[in-house]
Amino acid sequence: MPVSKIPFLIYGAYGYTGELLTRLAVEKGHRPLLGGRDEAKLKPLAQELKLPYMAFTLTQEEEVNKALQQVNVVIHCAGPFSKTAKLMVYACLRNKVHYLDITGEIDVFEWIAAQDSLAKKAEIVLLPGAGFDVVPTDCLAAYLKTRLPDAQHLEMAFYGVQNMSRGTALTMLENMHQGGMIRENGLLKKVPAAYKTRKIDFGPTQKEAVTIPWGDVSTAYFSTGIPNIHVFTAVSTGALAFIKLSRYTGKLLTTPFLQNTLKKLVESQIKGPSPRQRQQGRSYIWGEVRNTRGESKISRLQTPEGYSLTAQTALLAAELLEDGKVAPGFLTPSLAFGPDFILQIPGTLREDVQ
Repeated sequence: MPVSKIPFLIYGAYGYTGELLTRLAVEKGHRPLLGGRDEAKLKPLAQELKLPYMAFTLTQEEEVNKALQQVNVVIHCAGPFSKTAKLMVYACLRNKVHYLDITGEIDVFEWIAAQDSLAKKAEIVLLPGAGFDVVPTDCLAAYLKTRLPDAQHLEMAFYGVQNMSRGTALTMLENMHQGGMIRENGLLKKVPAAYKTRKIDFGPTQKEAVTIPWGDVSTAYFSTGIPNIHVFTAVSTGALAFIKLSRYTGKLLTTPFLQNTLKKLVESQIKGPSPRQRQQGRSYIWGEVRNTRGESKISRLQTPEGYSLTAQTALLAAELLEDGKVAPGFLTPSLAFGPDFILQIPGTLREDVQ
């Protein structure tokens, strides 16, 4: 791949996570090309940081090509990725540019995985989930597989996500009606919301946790080959009751009127964690693997707050892809960079639990 003047494009640079990533990239000495649909939001950020920018939608193929021909890597931050990932992946395949994003959507992971042969033919890497979804959990899953190579069951859980960004809330809103998802005997299986609950020892505290359709239900299978996967998150009693209620109210959430009403509420009320919350926050990840003989291994991670972590892992992944030392094709974070990739982030700790 020829060397470009600009290492990478950050598309969706003015979103909550995109802006965190952009500012971190500048702190690290990078000068990325910024992209996004709304020039009125994109231009002030680019001018403040003295960065090049291009405003375009992903349906403007000529403009997309012009942007991608200037870079080696795309960091795609504009969700919901169920609506945007295909267009950007196709553009990266056309222009032979590495693709990574920060999605956590199972359907997006599965679709991108199916483009593996096209990615290899184009000699590019397709790496979705380069943020909190799913770097820490994916790396922990891969690490647990090394501790118990014949594991047949994987359960993971996380705790510590505080205020969510507007983009995360909108994605959750669009998918809430779909219920839960697990992997059973190698196949994805739809299950009711709050399908299972269990108490998890995260280290500093124990929390009641509930299954959710987290990205590792898809990615951990590619990373480890473990055929049975459940992912949990810690919830309050009230939140658990609301999730269970969504089993019966899910269809209501798909009506255009209610979707539009809730989206307006999200856009007006949700801002994302404050700088203080990001600085002080911690995330806790727990994982357990079991084999058919009843043996098990448990390990835990502590990491920086989720949005701060996303900016750091996505930027590090882009730097490593830009170096051109990763084999082409669809990859998860741990397949691309190894189970210890997460340990390169300052403030991350991993421990084995006996």
